[in-house]
Amino acid sequence: MSRPIRAVIHLSALRHNLAVARNMMPDSQLLAVVKANAYGHGIERVYDAFKQADGFALLDIAEAKRIRALGWQGKILLLEGLFSATDLKDCAALDLSFTIHSQYQIDWLKQFQGNAQFDVFLKMNSGMNRLGFTADSYGAAWHSINHLACVQSITHMTHFSDADGERFGEQGIRYQQEVFEATVKDLPGQRSISNSAAILRYSAQLHSDYIRSGIMLYGSSPDYPTHNIQDWQLEPSMSLRSQIIAVQQVQATQSVGYGSRFIAEQPLKIGIVACGYADGYQRTSPTGTPVLVDSVRTQIVGRVSMDMLAVDLSNIPDADVGSEVVLWGKSSQGVVLPIDEVAASSDTVGYELMCAVTLRVPFEIES
Repeated sequence: MSRPIRAVIHLSALRHNLAVARNMMPDSQLLAVVKANAYGHGIERVYDAFKQADGFALLDIAEAKRIRALGWQGKILLLEGLFSATDLKDCAALDLSFTIHSQYQIDWLKQFQGNAQFDVFLKMNSGMNRLGFTADSYGAAWHSINHLACVQSITHMTHFSDADGERFGEQGIRYQQEVFEATVKDLPGQRSISNSAAILRYSAQLHSDYIRSGIMLYGSSPDYPTHNIQDWQLEPSMSLRSQIIAVQQVQATQSVGYGSRFIAEQPLKIGIVACGYADGYQRTSPTGTPVLVDSVRTQIVGRVSMDMLAVDLSNIPDADVGSEVVLWGKSSQGVVLPIDEVAASSDTVGYELMCAVTLRVPFEIES
């Protein structure tokens, strides 16, 4: 028998979450974001669940080729655009749309010699200060590409820095929206401004012809702990499951794990789980991080090792070797442990846990 840890991908949850995004902004074109290998789920694994989207948004040419190889003939958007002038040949061959966020990308576009006509997403820096043209320079950037023969359309694009936070007023999403709208008001073209947080929190206030639905598709709340996935009616799309492989009876004053970080205050029944940081689980996850054993909530104790971690079985008397352990997601009995709760224990986010699952963990697909 192989080591019992596995990651289960729930296609029904992916379809459900896609429908939630669609229903929030039904008049918008929905781009399913599958960057970072579909947030660790695997592009090929999620494709069937996302085929009802209007397009896909991803990071680079290699990911775009994988989507095309699966048979997708619709829109694909490169979120960070061109990384070299030669990328334009691939964009032409693969019929890709792409973001333009810097002058050097405009220069490459001006030098293009082919016959292709591209749908360009021109990005404005509205406050994230990552990528994009400032409000003062955006108009000039738009005019510099609008006349190019290789540009078929220009969509106005931005990415809000605070759609998932509490800064709605000064310098927050309302301010950034106002700056964006003032900048593009006299320029023709559609808009793409809503990511998952904006879709869920501000669908009534924002107009976005293209919405970029990312983390919400994968059953994580973009503004946790303000809202959890139940608040947004989302379902977990990945479950990291393993089993108890040993049981220890620990006496008071005895320690568990490296560094004796956990000292028992009373006799405890401890389960050893086939999961560690070499599987992608956070080494920094402290005692108290939630876990499910036989669908009952308990906690890990002691320091996470490379291949194993320990859990408290004191309130689960029937747990034994072979008992199911859910590190995040949904148990085989349907009990949910949201990935956001597990991530918060390590002061990180669900995105990181999904993306961190390592190659040695087998994946299974559940319809």
